[in-house]
Amino acid sequence: MEEPQLNEHNKQEYPPMHTTEHILNRTMVTMFGCPRSRNAHIERKKSKCDYELPEAPTPEQLAAVEEKVNEVIRRHLPVTVEFVSREHVPADVDLSKLPADASETLRIVRVGDYDVCACIGAHVSNTAEIGTFKIISSDYENGRLRLRFKLLEQE
Repeated sequence: MEEPQLNEHNKQEYPPMHTTEHILNRTMVTMFGCPRSRNAHIERKKSKCDYELPEAPTPEQLAAVEEKVNEVIRRHLPVTVEFVSREHVPADVDLSKLPADASETLRIVRVGDYDVCACIGAHVSNTAEIGTFKIISSDYENGRLRLRFKLLEQE
């Protein structure tokens, strides 16, 4: 099979952190009914994601987010990739962040049965490669929650 032609990717993510972003996004969507992060800065040492929420989450809710992300990581889920044409994108894939010049063929990334989204970034092959997710700080202002997080090395 011929390799599909995709848009060039303009940065190199740290695969464990980038895969964690997918898990965090699905967790936030599920727990708070918000959209996936519209603004993310993903780096090896620490990362941040912004979410649109009507009110600030409680410390207990943030602790629940951290626990859920780690629970998913500990499930050792496979991370798989498939290529589909735009007409065959699964119904549960949100294309609202897709750039206007995105290719006709899309790369769909699945984190086990937990998350699915269109993405051209680098990922681990299994969540067992990630380590432990830790929220290091958060702030809430004008409907925007910013979460800063890091990954602790595997024991």
